[in-house]
Amino acid sequence: MNLIQNTWSLIKKESKLEIKNAYGLASIVLYVVATIVVLYLSLASQGASKNIEVKYWNVLFWIIMLFAGINTMSKSFIQENSSRYLYYYSLVSPQAVILSKMIYNLLLMLLISIVSSLLFKLVLGSPVKNSLVYFIVILLGATSFSFLFTLVSSIASKAQNIALTAVLGLPLIVILLIYLMKLSREAFFVETSENFFKTLGILVLFDFMLFILSLILFPYLWRD
Repeated sequence: MNLIQNTWSLIKKESKLEIKNAYGLASIVLYVVATIVVLYLSLASQGASKNIEVKYWNVLFWIIMLFAGINTMSKSFIQENSSRYLYYYSLVSPQAVILSKMIYNLLLMLLISIVSSLLFKLVLGSPVKNSLVYFIVILLGATSFSFLFTLVSSIASKAQNIALTAVLGLPLIVILLIYLMKLSREAFFVETSENFFKTLGILVLFDFMLFILSLILFPYLWRD
């Protein structure tokens, strides 16, 4: 029970800091908007602003989500100084800290993903025919990005090098993007294929492993 209460308290703390320093979230939203507008202008100059091929639409969307995720979560632990960690150490368990970071980053990434998909639909059109499947994929993608980058960010923070977040996560990012693109393609058809649930299960297992790994590894990072 204490774990849940402490996790919830830390999530509220994160949200208050985000509201206080609203420029961080605003800069991510601005990045997404600017990228989509640049894409639209580039395609419009070639007369293809609303006729973008499905496969390119899919790839561009997840690439934007990837960089938005890196920019959003790479500072999760870097912005916390050592004295604040010492203060946390006296109050809560390391599991509460990593859980609060993962849940908060998940909510943040889900918000950015939904806003981005709506902007994509408004500016570039949308080939999505199965909205439920697409929402499930977005939720799963937000979960995968948040769990992966939160764990990698906690490791990179020990080296005080924010660039390590992208470098350490690169091998898993490539695999993750391949599966997310495969899954999101299913939403471009009314009915899903036979491989949909198999791919979905692999990604759910991937997220579960990241979750467990974070809970196991973070206490050792916390001690250092």
